[in-house]
Amino acid sequence: MSSSPIIGLPLGRLRLELRQIRYFVRAAELGSISRAATDLGAVQSAVSQHITRLETELNVRLLRRTSRGVEPTEGGLAFLREAQLILRHTDQACRAAQQARLTGSASVGFAPTTACVLALPFMREMRARFPDVRLHIVEGLSGQLAELLNTRKIDVAVLFNVTKSLHWNVTQMLEERLFLISARAQRGQQPQADVASLNDLRDVPLILPTAGNGLRTILDAAFERSGTTPAVIAEVDSLAILMDAVRSGLGATIQPRAAMRRFPDAAESFHFAEIADLHVRHVNSLCSLGNEELSPAALATLATLKSCMRTLVGSGAWPDASLT
Repeated sequence: MSSSPIIGLPLGRLRLELRQIRYFVRAAELGSISRAATDLGAVQSAVSQHITRLETELNVRLLRRTSRGVEPTEGGLAFLREAQLILRHTDQACRAAQQARLTGSASVGFAPTTACVLALPFMREMRARFPDVRLHIVEGLSGQLAELLNTRKIDVAVLFNVTKSLHWNVTQMLEERLFLISARAQRGQQPQADVASLNDLRDVPLILPTAGNGLRTILDAAFERSGTTPAVIAEVDSLAILMDAVRSGLGATIQPRAAMRRFPDAAESFHFAEIADLHVRHVNSLCSLGNEELSPAALATLATLKSCMRTLVGSGAWPDASLT
C-alpha cells in the first residue's frame, strides 16, 4: 500500500462505512486499537478488521504500529482531519433529525360512537408523537362527515359502512357488533333477557337515528328482511340526547356498546342484549383525501389513526370490535 493518498482516486466508487471511519478516528485519537475498542464498546478484532478494510478501500496505509500502540501515517493524518469533520457533521445531522418536529395542522372527523372510544387515545398519541401538529376534531354523523370530506373541509374521517369511493382512500379497519340497549330494570321488575330476536322487538319502543343515517340504513334493511316493522317512537341524531332518552326509560336503541362509554354508571344504568338474528356488518372505515392532497401533518395523522385503532382493538379497549 502507498503511504500517501493516491492522486486521481475514483471517489465515486468508494464504499466507506461510517463505522469504519469512527473506528479509525478513535484509534488515531487514543493511539491504541484496544483502547478504541474499549471506548466504543466493540471487540478489538472487529475494530482492527474495519480499519484494515478502510485502508484497503482507500488504498492508503492510515495507521502504523509502534511499541506504544498505533499512530497515523502522513495519509492517516490528512484523512483524520476530514474524518473528524465527517463525524461531527453526522452527529449534528442526527441531532437535527431527532429534534426536528413535524408542524402543521390536520382535521379529523368522528361519528359519536367512534369518538367515545377513539378520540381521546388518538389525541394523546398525536400529542406524544407530533406535539407541534394542531388537530381539528369534528364530531358528526357519517353523512355530515362525508360531506365535509367531499368539500375538503376535513382531511380524514372514520365513517360507517363505506365500501369504496371514487374520491377517497378507503380502508376498512374494524367491525363492531350491535346490541339492543335499554334502561336497566328496577328492583322488582321482570329480569331482562340477554338475547333477543328482531321479532321480539316488534313492540319495543325504539329510539334510532334518522332515516338515511348509515346505521339506520342497515337496521332498516335487517328489519325488512325479517318481515318486522320496528316501533320507532323517536328519531334522534345526537348520540348524547339519544342515550339520555334511553337511560331515562323512554325507549330502547340499537347501537354498538361504545355508545354507553361516556356514562360512568353505564353498568348500573343500561342493559344490553344480543340480537341473535341481526346479521349485519357495522364497519368503521378510515376515509381520507388522496395521499397527494394530504399534507405531511395529515399523513402522519392518518398513520397514527390506523395504529391507534389497531392497538385499541388488539388490547380489548374497543368492546366487541374485531379488525377486518
